[in-house]
Amino acid sequence: QVQLVESGGGLVQAGGSLRLSCAASGRTFSSYVMGWFRQAPGKDREFVAGISWSGGRTNYADSVKGRFTISRDNAKNTVYLQMNSLEPEDTAVYYCAADPRGDPQQHRSYAYWGQGTQVTVSS
Repeated sequence: QVQLVESGGGLVQAGGSLRLSCAASGRTFSSYVMGWFRQAPGKDREFVAGISWSGGRTNYADSVKGRFTISRDNAKNTVYLQMNSLEPEDTAVYYCAADPRGDPQQHRSYAYWGQGTQVTVSS
């Protein structure tokens, strides 16, 4: 069992940056693949970025490549999402997720979710 708590969301102007954090409880955090997803009003939850248990492998949605960076610190049981060059289209609730049982880019694969943090980008 793992509990996830996101933080770091807020209101930012287009072109600005935010860093989201996801703090996890539980001793097995370092063994989990982790992912960040987002959901805008009226839209499905979509994959943003994923990271392997060691941090050695990452992948991104095409829409955020080159702007967002996922990382993790297993000593702190925390995964991060650095978001640069933010655009109004990035406005959404951002969720972290742990332990996918299938395709890590599909939200239905994940066993554990945080409560989400709102990111709003103004134009």
